Amino acid sequence: MYGTLYGIGVGPGAPDLLTLRAIDAMKHCDVILGATRTGNDYSRALEIARPHLPPSHQELKLDFPMTRDHAKLTAAWGLAADKTLAILRLGKNAAFLTLGDPLTYSTFAYLLTAIRKRLATCKIAVIPGITAYQAASARLLIPLCAGEEHLHILSGLASEENLTEQLSCPDTAVILKAYRNFPAIRQALKNTQRDQSVWQVSHVEQAEERLCQGLTEDDKPPYMTLLLSPKNRQD
Repeated sequence: MYGTLYGIGVGPGAPDLLTLRAIDAMKHCDVILGATRTGNDYSRALEIARPHLPPSHQELKLDFPMTRDHAKLTAAWGLAADKTLAILRLGKNAAFLTLGDPLTYSTFAYLLTAIRKRLATCKIAVIPGITAYQAASARLLIPLCAGEEHLHILSGLASEENLTEQLSCPDTAVILKAYRNFPAIRQALKNTQRDQSVWQVSHVEQAEERLCQGLTEDDKPPYMTLLLSPKNRQD
């Protein structure tokens, strides 16, 4: 009988932001899976969760290349799915740990799809986690949305034109994956007069945390950077 795969969000960075459900689920897992980048054996999600890991667990790093080459990504997701299913076939439970939430711009979503293609009946449970933008709004005491307002969650990988269109709305907007394509993001914020009020947040709830209103001059911000552009509630 197959084991269960848990997709667990470990939150933005602080070990005490894991949910009780996440901690309990890991206690029932034989293998803890962590994503790593090609050429780098470090898994930040795994290190965040380490204080809560069961004493007799096995760790397995799954390699995901930092590329936009779809063929290479598909191959990596497939290999990760095969390695995961090999564990589950032994009747063992496995937990894939991911920063933030497992289904919000997460590697786990790709792993989930690849596994379902190989074994549609695989037992999978997802445990949501606190996202970086939720942690950022809490640090800054900025309400994300209220009443009839909307919250716009945007990908920093989008084009300047697309971002400008999305940012033209009056409500709060969050740009995730802001470490790439920063010149286009900067221009889109200028196009919509949001460049002065926006907050640039890096490594929230981690030792390297930095909160800055307005955009920095660096066109290559840290990997874990998001932008929070609040609604103007003065009117």
